[in-house]
Amino acid sequence: MIRALVTTLTLTLLAALPARAIDIQEVTSPGGLTAWLVEDHSIPFVALSIAFRGGASMDAPGKRGAVNLMTATLEEGAADMDATAFAEAAQSLAARFSFDAGDDAVTVGARMLTENRDQAADLLRAALVEPRFDADAVDRVRTQVQSVIRSEETDPNAIAGNRLARALWGDHPYGSSLNGTIDSVAALTPDDLRAAKDRVLARDRAIVAAAGDITAEELGILIDRVLGDLPAQASAPLPPPAELLARGGTTVIEWDSPQTVVAFAQKGLPMDDPDYFAAFVLDHVLGGGGFSSRLMAEIREERGLTYGVGTGLVNKRLGETWQGGMATANDRTAEAVALLREVWGGMKDGVTEQELADAKTYLTGEYPLRFDGNGKIANILVGMQLMELPRDYVNTRNDKVEAVTLADVERVAERVLDESALQVVLVGRPEGIEADPVAHAPDSAASTGAAAMEGATVDTPAAVN
Repeated sequence: MIRALVTTLTLTLLAALPARAIDIQEVTSPGGLTAWLVEDHSIPFVALSIAFRGGASMDAPGKRGAVNLMTATLEEGAADMDATAFAEAAQSLAARFSFDAGDDAVTVGARMLTENRDQAADLLRAALVEPRFDADAVDRVRTQVQSVIRSEETDPNAIAGNRLARALWGDHPYGSSLNGTIDSVAALTPDDLRAAKDRVLARDRAIVAAAGDITAEELGILIDRVLGDLPAQASAPLPPPAELLARGGTTVIEWDSPQTVVAFAQKGLPMDDPDYFAAFVLDHVLGGGGFSSRLMAEIREERGLTYGVGTGLVNKRLGETWQGGMATANDRTAEAVALLREVWGGMKDGVTEQELADAKTYLTGEYPLRFDGNGKIANILVGMQLMELPRDYVNTRNDKVEAVTLADVERVAERVLDESALQVVLVGRPEGIEADPVAHAPDSAASTGAAAMEGATVDTPAAVN
């Protein structure tokens, strides 16, 4: 239902307590870099996750899409290796690397065998410190990015999410696609990518976590080996907090389709808000709980207006929303949207004891499943740091869920949920909807960030929820 953010990271970790307490060590490297570590020597490999704060929001003016294109080109040749040689070197070491750009962070993942960990680290260092940005590699990746952009321009789900993001965030980077536009990406040069790298990949922006067969001392040496030669500071400041512009209303984008895609959002809550966990539990009852949620029961089960509807708290580093989406037949859209607003506002009357108990059972029972591998653990630890959560979060989070009361849920619903403030975007040929018609499709600068996609879930950075 909502594309969050993910890319990157889409950065989401809030569900239940792991079966055993997670021992997270804080490590300081000889060079002064910090990292979080979960040791597990049962298998001879380590997962390393790195995030560089700022992400695609660090694009320079007029260079939208540069950070994304730069990130996608990091493994297309480094130092004295072209793209083919780099790929062959990684394969010979049985090392796996991933590079991704999100709104809030550029994320880097590495999976390395213990026996050749140092060689794999050297290869990763080369990609981060000495990327080549060869013209042929840049052109090849550019073509791939432009293909994604063209695909989004003909996808009603992406169009809805793009238009919604622009309505929510305006000219802030959150309000435009991190992919850029066909024209902005076409204009990017290898020098632009080098400049974008310097705006993001620096030691003062790095967040590091590892899980697996490595000690704290070994990790300290490893992260200096990988990151020690990066610039000490990024070349541009982090972007300012985002101001949520949307105050409610309905936008219709005419699209030739038998059904209408519906994307909607209002303000959310930051994760450090005292009411955040009450809102998190309330969302499960409202629309985040799949077939157990009220929206699914009322809109799908009772009236058959959609195959799926869902909601989620979307927490980015610089702003937050409460949003969701669905798709419905054009001639039933007015009924579905009216029912959405009715259920949204009706949450102020509270939830039942059974709804609360069921939500807590699910949210606390699902959490351990997120810790079933070193790669997932390392990603979670990076997400926690990005959202400035304490190290004991994974071991105390269930208690916060369990502590939510009926009164808490009713209070946060009254405080936050406002059906009149819902910003709604409709893509299709909806009947019976009063709205100011807009162009056939939004311009390609209108962002990603939250494309409404039927039946999907919503994640905050790095599975932190």
